[in-house]
Amino acid sequence: MKLITAIVKPFTLDDVKASLEDAGVLGMTVSEIQGYGRQKGHTEVYRGAEYSVDFVPKVRVEVVVDDSIVDKVVDSIVRAARTGKIGDGKVWVSPWTPSCGYAPVNADRTRCESRRALLNRSGTGRRRPTRDDSRPARSVRNRLPGKRFGCRTAPIAFPRPAGTASCGAATGLAGPARVLADRQGRRNRDHRRQRVRDRRVGGLGRRELLPHSDLDLLLVHDGKPAEVLGEVADKLWYPLWDANIRLDHSVRTVPDALAVANSDLVAALGMLEARHIAGDKRLSDGLIEGVRRQWRSGIRSRMDELVEITHDRWLRYGRIAQRAEPDLKSGRGGLRDVQLLNALAIAQLIDRHGMAAPGLPVGSLDDAYLTLLNVRTELHRVSGRGHDLLLAQHADDISAALHFGDRFDLARMLSGAGRTIAYHSETGLRTAVNALPRRGISALRHRPKRRPLDEGVVEYASEIVLARDAHPERDPGLMLRVAAAAADTGLPIGAATLSRLATCTPELPTPWPREVLDDLLVVLLAGPTAVGTIEALDRTGLWGRLLPEWGSIRDLPPRDVAHKWTVDRHVIETAIHAAPLSTRVARPDLLALGALLHDIGKGRGADHSVLGSEMVMQIGERLGLPPADIDVLSKLVRHHLLLPVVATRSDLNDPKTIEGVSEALGGDPQLLEVLHALTEADSKATGPGVWSDWKASLVEKLVSRCRMVMAGEALPQAKPLAPHYLSLAADHGVHVEIGPGDSARMYQVVMVAPDKPGLVSKAAAVLALNSLGVHSAAVNSHDGVAITEFVVSPLFGSPPAAELLRQQFVGALGGDVDVLAMVEKRDSEASSFASERAGEVVAGVPVTRSAAPPRILWLQSAIPGQLLLEVRAMDRPGLLALLAHALERAGADIRWAKVNTFGSTAADVFCVTVPGEFDVPAAVEQQLSAVLGTPADVLVDEPVGD
Repeated sequence: MKLITAIVKPFTLDDVKASLEDAGVLGMTVSEIQGYGRQKGHTEVYRGAEYSVDFVPKVRVEVVVDDSIVDKVVDSIVRAARTGKIGDGKVWVSPWTPSCGYAPVNADRTRCESRRALLNRSGTGRRRPTRDDSRPARSVRNRLPGKRFGCRTAPIAFPRPAGTASCGAATGLAGPARVLADRQGRRNRDHRRQRVRDRRVGGLGRRELLPHSDLDLLLVHDGKPAEVLGEVADKLWYPLWDANIRLDHSVRTVPDALAVANSDLVAALGMLEARHIAGDKRLSDGLIEGVRRQWRSGIRSRMDELVEITHDRWLRYGRIAQRAEPDLKSGRGGLRDVQLLNALAIAQLIDRHGMAAPGLPVGSLDDAYLTLLNVRTELHRVSGRGHDLLLAQHADDISAALHFGDRFDLARMLSGAGRTIAYHSETGLRTAVNALPRRGISALRHRPKRRPLDEGVVEYASEIVLARDAHPERDPGLMLRVAAAAADTGLPIGAATLSRLATCTPELPTPWPREVLDDLLVVLLAGPTAVGTIEALDRTGLWGRLLPEWGSIRDLPPRDVAHKWTVDRHVIETAIHAAPLSTRVARPDLLALGALLHDIGKGRGADHSVLGSEMVMQIGERLGLPPADIDVLSKLVRHHLLLPVVATRSDLNDPKTIEGVSEALGGDPQLLEVLHALTEADSKATGPGVWSDWKASLVEKLVSRCRMVMAGEALPQAKPLAPHYLSLAADHGVHVEIGPGDSARMYQVVMVAPDKPGLVSKAAAVLALNSLGVHSAAVNSHDGVAITEFVVSPLFGSPPAAELLRQQFVGALGGDVDVLAMVEKRDSEASSFASERAGEVVAGVPVTRSAAPPRILWLQSAIPGQLLLEVRAMDRPGLLALLAHALERAGADIRWAKVNTFGSTAADVFCVTVPGEFDVPAAVEQQLSAVLGTPADVLVDEPVGD
């Protein structure tokens, strides 16, 4: 017997397995290793990116074969793995003996202790020389402390079991347990008379075992003594433990297992997916049949619990289609939902086969399931762990490995698959509840009554269905009447009704009849119930027939980190947030349509505001709107970002700013009113923290001043400095005062001190060190004294005393306290806090912030001599102080600043003046990049786009 060892690249593993199978090899052992390189400084392309060879994961393949086929097997590996090239690894042959510590799948021998792959990455990255060059396959230990490379080793059997997923790992790794269990079954043939058998459940039972997943094994017996069971169990469990495979195991009789399944719903769901591995098959068949028979007979009493735990899981993990980092297994529309449908099908309550039919308008359940399974397989491979939460940091590697384009393409594909599974699970669960057998007193009750809701629409059994005399093939408006009834009542539309509407409903005439448009407005202004209604129409293809333009934003992931939802869900959320504001405007219909269509131009590679306004002209005509309303709706879409951008980037005391907004809106107060409400709804629908009291006050101030200009009234003059502050400045001392602001939890802090370079940054640093978040800053100078006004809010509790701030400000100005250094130190400590706890060593790979690159935008200024710039970066404590200090080092004098925080992203706008004539932008960009820690993208007069 010979041991053949090869180091190959992961993506050649499938070819190697196929080649070995052709050569007659029963199986192989695979170990994923790292640190095995042949040349220092050599690089390779792996999963779409270039890496140093020291960091390219490799796979070690080991097989034990008879001497007669060694040459044939070696040739097969060399050909399949394409070895011989630099970095591609090598193949070597060595004698095999049972003492080598290797547990092959091609030799029948006693159990050995598992061997770890210990390779070194020191020096040139070559293998450490062995003690005996004639036997290069000996284990080589790494003598560098703390540097051990390698991972779990698992045998893989051929051929692949039928019915497994298409992923390499999903198919291949179902074999380890089968090989080990089958080997133990052969080894334990003496116990056949004792009627013991091993059964697999969970992912192993479904033939979907993934990398780094655990094994769920159940050893069933017919009442054997404990010493016999212990001997058999040890021979089953220990080889798996020796291979470092996580194992969830139990030993039960058939009655005991049935009792557990009867009392534990989760255990019952797992046993429904059981498969026989080895031993007495009659025991396996008896338990599997018993569990399924018990499940079918008891489903009526267990349905309430099943519905409850399903809804709790949906609430806890959210929808896969609407999470930036979804849980592929437990999220709504995840793998657990397909297992739920399988269980309902076993209970004979739903048509599981019909859900898997290809070409369904809602999508094939099996196709969507396979998509999630493939992504989950790559997630386990890439992350090296058995986690199911798809973190953003892994998205690029997964999309490259599965050839899905970039991470945005992956997100869009996942959203579509998640929605398909979610739709089938929601309708399937409702169908199962309605199909429960009626017994006892409930069987004597009358059937549910049909309650009329609209022409051709009734409510039956808590669902919206068609009336008996409805004729959808002759009534194109029936579809939206059904949708309006569902949104208004909050009841779901029946699956059969959706299917019939999708098949029979003719196209709506152009322009739409007024009553059809009214039904659409009912759906949009219904509030949260609109989500389920529109989702049902969209899954069955009906919503796309109403709005053909919807396809470009369906499942489209956001490009901005501040956005919580996909673009299509975002516009629906905007309509939901616009519904409570409908009584605040004179035209709630335009508000609802503007909410639905404001981002319709996204996903087409152009400024979505401009393109969307042009598309709305055509959509408005199709909806039957009058020309005047179409013009207003087009302007709503064109300028839906105008108010928040101007309010957070401009000086609202400048009359030219107000006049510019009024001219852009054509002096139309009705358009301004609707745009104000749309701005609030859009911000609230974007994500948490995007719409704040401070932002609301800025937008309200801008809108009120625009109303005055449109009405021909004079704008109020800029608020002069209070005489009290001027008197404080007269003594050329340092003063700090705190007073209430314009809204709750807002305070005004005024800091007066002799004007000198660095004053603004030091003042901002003092506020940051006292946990005061700055929303705006304005600097005025009087007789050589700077009067700096801040609008702040405390992070928690109440603001500190003014005298405390004054003492720190005096120390900062005098050089006794380096407040900027204290801010930088606190920032560095905060960044490493997540990776360090008391008494522990700092993690080798520290936790870092998001990799979103910072950006510097130079904006147009209406005032000569002033420069406007916006800095976008990941927010962190004291960022304003550090940015202000960078501007001061570049020679800029800060006149005012506005601080905006959207979730974890900061967007701070500065107005600066520069004395003299020199290249300020270059100096500013250099200093800001030093603070931001990485070169920033620089844009000039960036248009508002996607």
